[in-house]
Amino acid sequence: MTRSKYGAKRTEVDGIVFASKREAKRYCELKMLERVGQVKELELQPKFPLYVCGRKNGELHQVCVYIADFRYRTGVNGVLIIEDAKGMKTPTYRLKKKMVEAQYGIEIQEV
Repeated sequence: MTRSKYGAKRTEVDGIVFASKREAKRYCELKMLERVGQVKELELQPKFPLYVCGRKNGELHQVCVYIADFRYRTGVNGVLIIEDAKGMKTPTYRLKKKMVEAQYGIEIQEV
């Protein structure tokens, strides 16, 4: 496995290759919580298309996609959690995070 330019080391767990040790460790924690019933509907790498409104005709145009690390439900009420295991917060990540939160009305939790 090779390191990324920010020093993250790809790590494999359960046959799944994660971008970093931090993300792999969080996956293990969430799987344990899922086994005891505290987490439901665990999903890896959920995608969120990001759009901008065209100036000329007002049409929406997809400009990129934000890919979170995890999406799951927790608690009695099944609260939806979107999570990113972040070490280095790049300017691109910060911009996409703001766009997702504004466009989808959600909050991305960083662990």
